[in-house]
Amino acid sequence: MLSNPVYDPFQILTKVYSEGAHLKQALADTCIEELHRARTVKIVYGVLEKDGYLSFCIRHYAPKAPKPAVRLILKIALYMLLYMDKKKYMVTDCAVELCKKLGKGGVAGFVNAFLRRFDRAEADGAIPEGEEGEAVSLSYPLWAWKRLKAEYGGDRGAAIAKAESAGLCVRFEKNEEKYLSLPHVGTPFAHTYIFPRFVRDEGYDEGDYTFQSIGSRAICELADPCAEFLDACAAPGGKSVMLAKKCGRVTAFELHPHRVELIRQYKERMGAENVFEMQKDSSVFDPACEEKFDGALCDVPCSGFGTISENPDIKLFRKEGDLASLRGAQQGILDACSRYVKRGGRLYYSTCSVFEEENDGVVGEFLKSHPDFSVLPADSPLSHEKKKYGLQFLPDRAFGAGFYAAKLMRN
Repeated sequence: MLSNPVYDPFQILTKVYSEGAHLKQALADTCIEELHRARTVKIVYGVLEKDGYLSFCIRHYAPKAPKPAVRLILKIALYMLLYMDKKKYMVTDCAVELCKKLGKGGVAGFVNAFLRRFDRAEADGAIPEGEEGEAVSLSYPLWAWKRLKAEYGGDRGAAIAKAESAGLCVRFEKNEEKYLSLPHVGTPFAHTYIFPRFVRDEGYDEGDYTFQSIGSRAICELADPCAEFLDACAAPGGKSVMLAKKCGRVTAFELHPHRVELIRQYKERMGAENVFEMQKDSSVFDPACEEKFDGALCDVPCSGFGTISENPDIKLFRKEGDLASLRGAQQGILDACSRYVKRGGRLYYSTCSVFEEENDGVVGEFLKSHPDFSVLPADSPLSHEKKKYGLQFLPDRAFGAGFYAAKLMRN
């Protein structure tokens, strides 16, 4: 019996759209047909990546807004039609069948008529002009597109918005030659490669390799060796473990207990005995840590718009108003952790954002109120743009990753 290709994506995406679950967690928590896992993953990521355009198509063709479940079925079906080159009759039949299976037989006729009537050329012709239409075509939130366009210009902003992930970044500790027969591309960093496909095996549990984003890898490269280092927002632990190779001792702060446990598991798997995890709010100053560290990394919470190729649900949930509250947290963490750095020590600030407000903007405000800190020159072999204070990495030129890093010194 053939499975319905709409069903498993519908299960996962219902958790995202209706329950607010993160995509990766929804994928992990949903029992799906393993035989067709690759197809399901492609659909769920694709629907979220193209949500803006798919939503516009539904608004254009539906006389009134469908209920959430029906709207989701239409998004999945439209994605399969537009981006997977599936036959219209097959997709329509699957969507109608799912409506009936869900006890929504009353809307099956509407779904059938909608999909049979849909015409991409006609829908594209109805896209408005100006920034609103550009945001629809790019499936990018309008507020975020306006910021991106203002900061980088229309052409470059569109390239950033459309950038796709280059694949899975893997950093090897040993036995890398065992895996390099697989298709891959090199990166500017030693023992670090991008694989379009990589299946985890026993080598992962034995510490032969780990999955580490290219951004995390680049940020670790910027850090100078020292005796005592603080990773202030450390989970899941990749940066702490890598920094432990160049520092005598790494203290890893993390706010949430379950994420502290992730750091512990990570360091044990990779054999990093000089990493010491601790549950602590990095935005709240602790006098016991004052001037204790030679270096401190603040990889702060941010909008995450540099990682949407890996986390397309960010476009769905992040609102413009979030940036103000995030900026407060960013400044709070940087301020508290700056007091933990010894005289002559280093302070590193990083985000996975492409917006100046979260990057150079935060560092600039910090320097105004902390005259005992100054900017140190920084460079990276990974393609980047030099800003006033730090380095901006953009997804269209850095393997799909957007992030920022600045290097400061306490005078």
